[in-house]
Amino acid sequence: MPTVAVKLYSVFFKFLLKHRLQNRIQAPPEESNPFGVTSRPDESVAAANPSFSDGVATKDIHIDPFTSLSIRIFLPESALTPTEPGSKPHPPKPSTTNRKPEPGSAQHETVSSHALRRNSYDPSGAPTREETRRNSVGDVEGLNLMAGGVYGGYSPAMDNRRRKLPVMMQFHGGGWVSGSNDSVANDFFCRRIAKLCDVVVVAVGYRLAPENRYPAAFEDGFKVMNWLAKQANLAECSKSMGIKKLDGNNRHIVDSFGASMVEPWLAAHGNLSRCVLLGVSCGANIADFVARKTLEAGKLLDPVKVVAQILMYPFFIGSVPTRSEIKLANSYFYDKGMCMLAWKLFLPEEEFSLDHPAANPLVSGRGPPLKLMPPTLTVVAEHDWMRDRAIAYSEELRKVNVDAPVLEYKDAVHEFATLDVLLKSPQAQVCAEDIAIWVKKYISLRGHEFSY
Repeated sequence: MPTVAVKLYSVFFKFLLKHRLQNRIQAPPEESNPFGVTSRPDESVAAANPSFSDGVATKDIHIDPFTSLSIRIFLPESALTPTEPGSKPHPPKPSTTNRKPEPGSAQHETVSSHALRRNSYDPSGAPTREETRRNSVGDVEGLNLMAGGVYGGYSPAMDNRRRKLPVMMQFHGGGWVSGSNDSVANDFFCRRIAKLCDVVVVAVGYRLAPENRYPAAFEDGFKVMNWLAKQANLAECSKSMGIKKLDGNNRHIVDSFGASMVEPWLAAHGNLSRCVLLGVSCGANIADFVARKTLEAGKLLDPVKVVAQILMYPFFIGSVPTRSEIKLANSYFYDKGMCMLAWKLFLPEEEFSLDHPAANPLVSGRGPPLKLMPPTLTVVAEHDWMRDRAIAYSEELRKVNVDAPVLEYKDAVHEFATLDVLLKSPQAQVCAEDIAIWVKKYISLRGHEFSY
């Protein structure tokens, strides 16, 4: 059984969320919010941190100027390891004068922003960019590492010496109405996945309901996929134009404001030919949609290729109840009542149906054919009322010879692995490690070594 702490937190969570959902049902229609900006002031947010705190650097990017669509990039420190045989990694140099501020603190924010502007961390004792260029060995200049562990990444060298990592698109949970890509819980989870899977994680901050109903969140997911394809092509175009470094002197590919259109972290360290989709709760519904739309787009998204997807306790539902939906109707966190409220807020009133293609993965007419879907790992929890429908979807994939295993965790509840910062679930770390073992079959250049 779940711990007493989990049970108490679940009661508190459902009380607050139910109050929030009921208030939003009575809120003004979405026409009052034309730009799609959704504010959730009661949610704790982790600030982006360009230093390799806990082995991962992060940065935020606003994707769409007309909506609130954004992404947070999680770059593991392993990406800085050179690829040449016999070469040694160049870790960040610690500051000799100042202790590194705590992530998220006011001092950290000031120092980090100063470092990004000046490309130096501590003028009084740490080396400047010119000193780093003179004293570094090999390609440290290309890595643009700064003292104190801050990685600006604004001018990495555009060559094949950079270690290219697979890119994992991550969609957070929250029942369509809450959650964010920069929340404390999601930041903690994405850092863990980036390190264990050795991937660049791109966490998508899609628009929330009821301000932005279906298909806004789904469109945002696929829009980021198109943006990634554009980034891959811009990076290749930069190389073909002879641009060896993304700095102020070589911005040949710029937008209407004169800013570089090439995202340097992805250009230097991302391998989009090995792209993985990871969705959490309702984010799993978005991931599955993006996987299908990517198949339909075909070569239009080259060189992006989705090689696998991971659905963590997906937010699937249907009009004919499954055994778990009957037995666990009053389960922890998202029970039947909470899910019904969430779907009523997400789906337009005229389209509301528990067998809507966004809700039920087993309805007919959902293209493309299941046999074309990428390998799909499904994670379910014993005490999650939506578990049986997720398992049924996995069974349908296996019937058409898609690699679609199911990992079920005993005594676990919905969001047990992604709310670990709060729940302290003993299964959370194990789940992340299991995901890493499975996904490396498809993202590793030596994938056969990771087969079960």
